[in-house]
Amino acid sequence: MKTVPLAEYRKKRDFDVTPEPRAQIAKSDRNPIFVVQEHHASRLHYDFRLEADGVLKSWAVPKEPSADPAVRRLAVQVEDHPLAYANFSGQIPEGEYGAGTVKIWDKGTYENLLEKKPQRRTLTEAIRDGHVEVLLRGGKLSGKFALVRMKVRGKKSDWLLIKIKDAGERRKSNSSRFEAKVTAVPAKLPVRAGRSPHPQTLPDVEFTNEEKVLFRS
Repeated sequence: MKTVPLAEYRKKRDFDVTPEPRAQIAKSDRNPIFVVQEHHASRLHYDFRLEADGVLKSWAVPKEPSADPAVRRLAVQVEDHPLAYANFSGQIPEGEYGAGTVKIWDKGTYENLLEKKPQRRTLTEAIRDGHVEVLLRGGKLSGKFALVRMKVRGKKSDWLLIKIKDAGERRKSNSSRFEAKVTAVPAKLPVRAGRSPHPQTLPDVEFTNEEKVLFRS
């Protein structure tokens, strides 16, 4: 059964009440855009949106998106939004879906990095396959980011929004690891009563897996 574009978006809203843009497919003749909107609804979250096929593919991110490659953000995929929503900021009235204040947190253009891979994929195909890689050109978010699907829950699916390390970040990371290794020196520990008077030393420490997630974001 063919899905009607923006049908779910239209179903959830009364456009005689809400100032949100109506459900219309649009065409863009410029570079595709992305937008992140700070949404003060029942809970503060951030709506991350990527333009594709005349709509905005959308995810709700419970915490502020991060440019730190070590930070993974949960991103819950939600219904597509009309392209005009990229310019929306304002107050969604009480009683309406998503009631609360919406303001633009970041905006810019993006490049689909998977279009340059040997097995070329459009953004829509990448979302279908559960792995998206984009180059964002925004004010707060700039550089390569990935969206990776973890699991599907009915009509919704949970993803991770991740900053991809670029070449400069890798060089800096490797340099930091080298410095941590060469500057670690034996450290004298205090001698307790009844213990050997000979000083103890701490072993040199080298980080072997910088990509390992130690804490959930």
